[in-house]
Amino acid sequence: MALSQSQTKRKQVHLFYYPECEDLARKVAAQSNNITLQTIKWRSFEDGFPNIYINNAQDLRGQHVAFLASFSSTGVIFEQLSVIYLLPRLFVASFTLVLPFFPTGSFERMEDEGDVATAFTLSRMLTNIPISRGGPTSLLIYDIHALQERFYFGDHVLPLFETGIPLLKKRLHQLPDADNIVVAFPDDGAWKRFHKLLDLFPMVVCTKVREGDKRIVRLKEGNPAGCHVVIVDDLVQSGGTLYECQKVLAAHGAVKVSAYVTHGVFPNRSWERFTHKNGSEKAFAYFWMTDSCPRTVKAIANKAPFEVLSLAGSIADALQI
Repeated sequence: MALSQSQTKRKQVHLFYYPECEDLARKVAAQSNNITLQTIKWRSFEDGFPNIYINNAQDLRGQHVAFLASFSSTGVIFEQLSVIYLLPRLFVASFTLVLPFFPTGSFERMEDEGDVATAFTLSRMLTNIPISRGGPTSLLIYDIHALQERFYFGDHVLPLFETGIPLLKKRLHQLPDADNIVVAFPDDGAWKRFHKLLDLFPMVVCTKVREGDKRIVRLKEGNPAGCHVVIVDDLVQSGGTLYECQKVLAAHGAVKVSAYVTHGVFPNRSWERFTHKNGSEKAFAYFWMTDSCPRTVKAIANKAPFEVLSLAGSIADALQI
């Protein structure tokens, strides 16, 4: 039987990855016979600087190459950039950088003279990725914190901004109370980002108001009474805002509250405040996140109420663009 035109044109992609991304990389490769995992020797010299070797580099000429990165801390960015800057120079047909979580996204603007917008700094570093034989680097990022950050990147990279919301929608439709779901946004910013993607669900919007030295979460619009309310945002750090939203929603009659974030950053193990063993059974029924932050995914494995929605299928599809 003859192959369809779409089947014959699928790219064979060689996928490299940073070690902490290995689980996600293997899931991506399992999505398609057109994705082959490749390896790198990540070592260090005695002084701590990287000693890195890309296996089978000669075989990459004329091939489509991708790298799955995790900028989980400042200490791991340099060694990954060293690889990211070299791969396009190996005469590859194309190069794609998959950076599911753009970590400086919430530091994107200056409010006072002297503020450093580190999102712009990281964007400039990625903009300087060498052009491959096939043209500019494709840069895949999920739910970047501020949409205007797309304009921070120069012409040497082609940013592709994707979202984890389809994974959430699929999961919500699987719930036994799928017909009683209300989506809540913790602030106007989250509503602006996601409401068009979730317009089939009734919505609630919260807001933060200042009372003295404190910022209090209040219900701005919508009615959560009698419903399973799912708070949606792009990322979580300490989780304080989510907790305050939960209290407000419960006080207004929500029978169940869950949360979704694309990026579970959770510095300093702040995810622990959400675990059911700490008495939060009445707080969050489910807490969904993607596997964009691999350190968190490893830490919360098999801990209620957390559930990971993998980006693997979405990444595999994006690698064929």
